[in-house]
Amino acid sequence: MRYAAIDIGSNAVRLLIADIIENNGSVSFKKNTLIRVPLRLGDDAFLDQHISDKKAADLVKTMHAFRGLMDVYKVVDYRAYATSAMREAKNGADVVNRIREEANVDLQIVQGQKEAKIIYASHAEQNIDKSKDYLYIDVGGGSTELSLFSAGELLASKSFNIGTIRILDNQDKDETWDEMRDFIRENTRQFKGLAGIGTGGNINKLYKLAQEKDSAPLTFGKLKSLSNYLNSFSLKDRINVLGLNADRADVILPACDIYMSVMKWAGIKNIFVPSVGMVDGIIQRLIEKNFTK
Repeated sequence: MRYAAIDIGSNAVRLLIADIIENNGSVSFKKNTLIRVPLRLGDDAFLDQHISDKKAADLVKTMHAFRGLMDVYKVVDYRAYATSAMREAKNGADVVNRIREEANVDLQIVQGQKEAKIIYASHAEQNIDKSKDYLYIDVGGGSTELSLFSAGELLASKSFNIGTIRILDNQDKDETWDEMRDFIRENTRQFKGLAGIGTGGNINKLYKLAQEKDSAPLTFGKLKSLSNYLNSFSLKDRINVLGLNADRADVILPACDIYMSVMKWAGIKNIFVPSVGMVDGIIQRLIEKNFTK
């Protein structure tokens, strides 16, 4: 049995097809196929509050291809969610209708709070000490989702309009940074030894570049060193010398800035990187929907 998850983000669009595994009453999933298409809808949405005809057409084509793949893989259930860019585009609802009619994909635009909860549902903390306190940090193209939990219990969760594409387009606002700093300080001040859990494509790439062993966390110092190292290369050399994808090479530096700011404000010295994201949370939600009685 297979489920699928579609995440329409501000930088890229992803499809995860997962094999569902039932074993002695427990249900888990194994990633079968993951496809990422760098459409960068945020450039339109954050500058013009409108998805252009060209990007809308590309998105419809992508959804049509995803629908075909889901059919070929015999996917029995799926969810498709759009986040920050589609939230801000005034024609977002029109694009959703077009995708439903032309690609036969039922797409929902989710608000930031729900996005944070879906990412949290990925259970990224499964392989680390559940008795400790963690701050989930998910950095996307248009927004950053923060979720604080202690001993496995979610205490606070919020989405902020601070993201990598938004920063590149100079559409991030000082007051939003202040709001995020205040939220972090207010909700984390009572915790000593708070650790981070980083999700999203940028932190996964940073973790690979760091070459840490055996799921060791990334330290604040290592992240700062990586940021300085990447900054020492031109955009062209980050692509040609370091081998980063063109749509990753420019956003990775603002991502570093966001992660380091959050870690500094929360007093986080170590961040765990379990290589999960929104699509993993969607699959987990589907499992809970279909297998929880």
